[in-house]
Parts: sequence; C-alpha cells; structure tokens
Amino acid sequence: MNRPIPLIICLAALLSACTVVGPDFKSPDAPAAKAYTPESEVLTTAQRISVGKQLEMDWWRLFSSNQLNDLVKQALDDNYSITAAQETLAQAEEAVKAENGGLMPQVTLGGTAGRQKYGVALFGPSNFKIPPFNYYEVGPQVSWSPDFFGGTQRGVERQKALAEYQSHQLDAAYVTLTGNVVAEALEIAAAKAEINAVEKIVAEDKKTLNLVQAAFNAGAETKVDILTVRSQLENNQALLPPLKQRISIARHALAVLVGKPPGNWAPPEFTLDSLILPKELPVAMPSELAHKRPDILAAEANLHAASAAVGVATANLYPKITISASTLQEALIPGRLFEGANNAWSLAGGITAPVLNGGTLSAEKRGAEHAYQAALAQYQETVLHAFGQVADALTALTHDAELSAAQQKAYDTTHTSLTLARKSYQSGETSLLQVEEAERQLAQAQLGLIRAQIQLYQDTAALFVALGGSPIPRE
Repeated sequence: MNRPIPLIICLAALLSACTVVGPDFKSPDAPAAKAYTPESEVLTTAQRISVGKQLEMDWWRLFSSNQLNDLVKQALDDNYSITAAQETLAQAEEAVKAENGGLMPQVTLGGTAGRQKYGVALFGPSNFKIPPFNYYEVGPQVSWSPDFFGGTQRGVERQKALAEYQSHQLDAAYVTLTGNVVAEALEIAAAKAEINAVEKIVAEDKKTLNLVQAAFNAGAETKVDILTVRSQLENNQALLPPLKQRISIARHALAVLVGKPPGNWAPPEFTLDSLILPKELPVAMPSELAHKRPDILAAEANLHAASAAVGVATANLYPKITISASTLQEALIPGRLFEGANNAWSLAGGITAPVLNGGTLSAEKRGAEHAYQAALAQYQETVLHAFGQVADALTALTHDAELSAAQQKAYDTTHTSLTLARKSYQSGETSLLQVEEAERQLAQAQLGLIRAQIQLYQDTAALFVALGGSPIPRE
C-alpha cells in the first residue's frame, strides 16, 4: 500500500534544512571621513571642542537651567508627536508578532450543520436512492506551510527591520522635540534681551530729542536737527513690536510642544542670565555619528527592510508545500456527534510551483532589488546630510566666536568714547548732546554684543541636535 503522506512529511523535513534564499543583510561600513570640515577651515570657538567624546547626559542640561529641564520633561510627557511615534512603534512591534505567526502551524476549530440530498446519478444505474438528511460536523483543522526557502523568515526579518525603523523614528522625534523646546526657550530669552537693549537706545533717543528741542527753543538748533533726532527715535521704537511678536510666537510654539492650548498655558520667563553657555562641546567622530544619529539608524533599518524584501521576492520563485490535517466528529443527529464510531480524519499534502505568470514574480524580484539600491542611496545621502549639518554648526560657532570678539571690541571702543565724552563735557569742551550720542552708540554696541551672544547659544543647541542629541530613555 502506498503511503504518500509520510513521504511528503519526510520531504518537508529534508527541505526544511535548506538555506534561506535572498541576501543576508550587512550594515554599511562607517564613512571614511575623519573630520567634518576641511583642514583649511580652522575651528576656533569660544568653547572647548572635545572630539571623540559622546553626549553622556540629556544635552539640554548643559545649559544649567532647572526651568528648561522641567519644560523639556513636560514636553516629553505630553507632546502628541511623541505619543503618536510611540503608538506607531507599538503597532510595528505587533506586526512582527503577526508575521512570526506564519512560521507556526495554524489550528482552527470549526463546526458545520447542513441538509443534503444526493442526485440519482450518484450510484449510477440503480434504483437505490438516499432521502434528504441532516448532518453535523465538528472538529479541529491544522495546516502548515513549511518555510523551505525562507520566504516567511525573510518576511519576519523585514517586519523586525521596519519595527527598528519606527524605534529610530521615535528617537528622531525625541531629538527634534527637545531641540525645538530649547530653540523656542532661547528665542524668548533672546528677544527679551534685545528688547531691553532697544529700550535703552530708545531712552537715550528721547533724552537726545529733549536736548535738541531745548537747544532749538534757545535758537541753537534747526528744525532739521529736531526731525533727524525724532526720526531716529521712531525708527528705534519700530524695532520693539517685531521683538514682542517673536516672544508671542515662541510662547505659542512652546504651548503646542507641551500639548497645551496657548490660551491656557504660559511658559517660564526665560532670560539669558538664567542660561549658562556650555563650556565644553562633546563632538562624536564621523564614524561614531553614523552609528548614533537616529535618522541615520532609521535609514539603515529601512535599508535592512529592503534587503529582506528581496529575499521574500526570491522565495516566491520557488515551490511551496502545504500540509494539512483534520479530525472531525460526524453524525446525522447532534446527540451522537461525540460517539467514537463517528470519528473521521484526513491528512493531505500539496505542492504549488510557479510555471507561467507572465514574468510577474521575476519582475517583483528585480523591483525589490531596485528598491534596495534606492534605499542604499537614501542611506548614503542621509549620512552626508548629517555630516553637513554638523559641519555647518561647527563653522557657525567659529564665526560666532569671531563675531562676538568683534562686537566686544566695538563695545569697548564705544565705552571708551563715552568715558572721554563725559570727561570733555565736565571740562566744558563738549556739549551734553555729544555725551547723549555717545551713550546711544554704546547702547547700539551692547545690542550687537547681545545678538552675537544669542547666536552662540542658538548654534550650540543646533550642534547638539545635529549630533543626534541624547538617546531616548527606554522603560
């Protein structure tokens, strides 16, 4: 007696040892770059750059502001983008479990109730007839498709890579959020500092206008002099509304970042005095950045998923075998379903192999290979973009240092000029108007120095974000 089913099972066991088809993913090599900027660009910053050192703590804490620390924590707890990224990651992780279930036998439990009538041709030329009857069936069914060529395993691998991609996307959202919170906090502090400086300039302009008006009344000045000074005053007063609008926009942005309506929540009153510029800048090597920055890791995970998809498409070119079995209790009346004599069972094996499909499967495999090459190019571009951002931030800090030094010299010069003007006034050599003009110029220089200092803070934060921030805490 032939026994084809055991033969199929033995064949399945033999083929199960076959190698999984498709490419095995290998992480791309780290870039060969040893520096972010050309050797001709000498980096001289107001802070100490520690090349090769990683950010070992939440980077915003380097600004030494408890207000900022609390605000970032609130944003991480309540921001909707983070919540959405977390749920998307959870969805991807469940997809891995669902895909992994395809490697296991599938068991279902079914039941059937029906009424049947056979036709007269069932038994050939015969007067034997079977009257209509009711029937009942209940029992489990098992089916299994052995993963001979690894198509299902590649599918699981792909889903794991996609889940890893979502994990890195969550990290990227974390870095983006913290960067935005710090940027908006610095914007508030910067605008307030500029407002204070402009208000000093306006105050000096008003003093000058009063002096010129008094001189005009005494016949020592002309109407043109009054209009010139008044125009200067009005131009400087016009600087205040845009600065106040900057504060309003930053406050509203922070409210959204912490998940609150702007009308129901107000951020802390940040000032430059409440923030300390970090003295040390930990800067990872380019090769280290490629294994740390979330968007690069996400691009690598996407590349991994594309590689696994090639394996899935390759496995579809090979035969598939399915083994199924069932055991049923059959009866003509429900009460006799579970009698031993009514037991029935079946065991079957089937094989399908693609023969003619119009080239669909081969085209899908080639398409998957092209998708892999596209993902590789996207990965390489992401790495270059990251290096470019770090290079921009480092050179910006260099230029900030140069600007701060220049503004400090300008401030020192105008301060000396004011000192001399006051001495000349006390000795009767100059007028009070010249003293007021020197005071106004000093206030202008102070505004320029404040703006240079603000740029240092902002570009420092931009550098930390470009370096990938700190790893997201995992529960």
